[in-house]
Amino acid sequence: MNGTQKITSGHLSRTALVYIRQSTLVQVRDHTESTARQYDLARLAVELGWAATDVVVVDADLGVSGGFGAARSGFRELVSRVCLGGVGAVLGLEVSRLARSSAEFARLLELARLTDTLVIDAEGVYDLADVNDRLLLGLKGTLSEAELHLISSRLHGAKLAAAGRGELRFPLPVGYVYDDEGRCVQDPDELVRGAVAGLFSAFAAPGPAYGVVGQFAGRGFPYRVYGGPWAGQLRFRPLGHARVVQILRNPVYAGAYSYGRRRVVRRVQADGTVHVGSRKAARSEWLVLITDHHAGYISWAQYLDNEARLAANNTRQHARPPREGPPLCQGIMYCGVCGGRMGTTYRFDRYCFYDCATSQRNHTRAGCRGISSRTVDEAVAARFLAAVNTEQIQLALGAAEEVAARHTRTHRAAELAVQRARYEADRAERAHSQVEPENRLVARTLENRWEAKLTALAQAELALETARSTRPPLPEVDRLTALAADLPRLWDAATTSPRDRKRLLRTLIADITLLPGADDTHARLGLRWQTGATEELTIGRYGPGRTSTAALDLIRAKAATTTDAELAKQLNQAGLRTGRGHRFDAAAVHRARNVNGIRAPWSAPACTGAITVAQACEELGVAKSAVLGWIHTGKLAAHQTQARRWHIPWDDTVEAHCRQMIATSIRLPDRTRQTDEGVAV
Repeated sequence: MNGTQKITSGHLSRTALVYIRQSTLVQVRDHTESTARQYDLARLAVELGWAATDVVVVDADLGVSGGFGAARSGFRELVSRVCLGGVGAVLGLEVSRLARSSAEFARLLELARLTDTLVIDAEGVYDLADVNDRLLLGLKGTLSEAELHLISSRLHGAKLAAAGRGELRFPLPVGYVYDDEGRCVQDPDELVRGAVAGLFSAFAAPGPAYGVVGQFAGRGFPYRVYGGPWAGQLRFRPLGHARVVQILRNPVYAGAYSYGRRRVVRRVQADGTVHVGSRKAARSEWLVLITDHHAGYISWAQYLDNEARLAANNTRQHARPPREGPPLCQGIMYCGVCGGRMGTTYRFDRYCFYDCATSQRNHTRAGCRGISSRTVDEAVAARFLAAVNTEQIQLALGAAEEVAARHTRTHRAAELAVQRARYEADRAERAHSQVEPENRLVARTLENRWEAKLTALAQAELALETARSTRPPLPEVDRLTALAADLPRLWDAATTSPRDRKRLLRTLIADITLLPGADDTHARLGLRWQTGATEELTIGRYGPGRTSTAALDLIRAKAATTTDAELAKQLNQAGLRTGRGHRFDAAAVHRARNVNGIRAPWSAPACTGAITVAQACEELGVAKSAVLGWIHTGKLAAHQTQARRWHIPWDDTVEAHCRQMIATSIRLPDRTRQTDEGVAV
């Protein structure tokens, strides 16, 4: 071997590292001779003078690529040991085994030069302190990187050419297999085909992908194992939401062949390492897309419709899908202050509110607020029903007829172009048929001209078919008129579920924004229709600010000594009414007090001899949570008034019982027991 004279005693006194790497696990399994040659470098190190105990084999990177950004733990160990200065030589079968990247290879060479570490391959020994050796190794590293680029370019070009023909094979999803001729066909197992077809049928019904999961609850969904000893075997496991979405978004089930749906993305981390990942590419960025490549479970149009539905059901970007709750505008309400989505809140199992979701995350801005769902739903439903009337339908039909006429005028030119192209093709055919067969020069020219005319005819017919397919269909006037007349009755029918009303509403209304209002008595709503048109509604609020000032003054004056029922009777006798114009009852008085912060009497006639929770805490010297805990666990008798305040019947016996519980508790301090220092514990 050349350059053995460069090995000194200083090098032999340190460790010799033998670095072993194969790019893939397939190479490790199949190319065993290359792996054996690399392990044989340990014997070469001993022959060069290193003791067998000083030779360390680093083989942690078997099956790992040497390209830039690859996570190679063995190479990191190699670099770190070289930096520590305890390595006399690094042995590799060739330079490409150390690194395929010029940046990583140059860094290793620079560290080897600084620590006086030799680099040894099958062709010789290199001392990095020698400029000639450094130039030679640098050239080898550059050639290795260029070689990798050429190899990958050839492989990728071959893959792209095969994919362009629809012949590049890749693992098929469940429901498809390759036949004996390598064609993609549906799985011959009827159980598998039925499960896949049932999934698409379940999603065809209105609803999100979670509804499909619910329909497959309790039964397994098939999948095939790829790789390992069980490769190709059919297994069953519960169907999850992620699996449903994956199947619905896979174009293979629509009979399409695609390639290049993902792109490789490299990101530099904060520690300088490179993370290699992938991202989904838009359909316009796919390298290959061949529709009608094989038999599909659904058509390409159904695939596009499913994709649009999944995108519309994305709650992070679009309106939430309709659900079972009674709030009509659930999922399409937005805050006009912060722009965030407004969630739905249920209180006391009777009242529903639209609350700003931003404020619920404690990031509220000044002006973020909520509103009763009944206030919004009544106004929006009335506006929706008013929009779907006979006059509006007539206007819409007139606009549809104008659009259809515009499309007719557009594809009329395409029809004339087809007629012209057909005439030219017929003329070229007649000219070709009249030429003498022996006159090959003329016949060849006329044949080429005929083929060009036929190509032009095919393009003109395709343009006409495209123009006709984009023509919007006109709705039936009689059915639309009947629908407008029956829609209010259908809307109010007991058989119409809240989810159905939400779906009807979203056919016309895209979203609703709660705009900031000038006062608490009215609310401003911004409606955005599906056509892009917008309008603003001003509606009266229920709740705060609706109760008259005279009624609130009477409640404030007598609330401390009068029950809610008695107050309701006095308010009705005074001729006062609620904010909605109804007679007062005990519940209405209770709501008015809670909204306006008017406290109820803590002691009613039925509560004679009782104290409140706050008074019991002061008497016993314990926290409020302790007394409430006794009440909820039944250790202390108490009853709750209409104002939701606890009253505790109190006497000496009850007080003694409470102090006994304090004395025996391991959590509560007993103020009657003293420590040696005289401090209560």
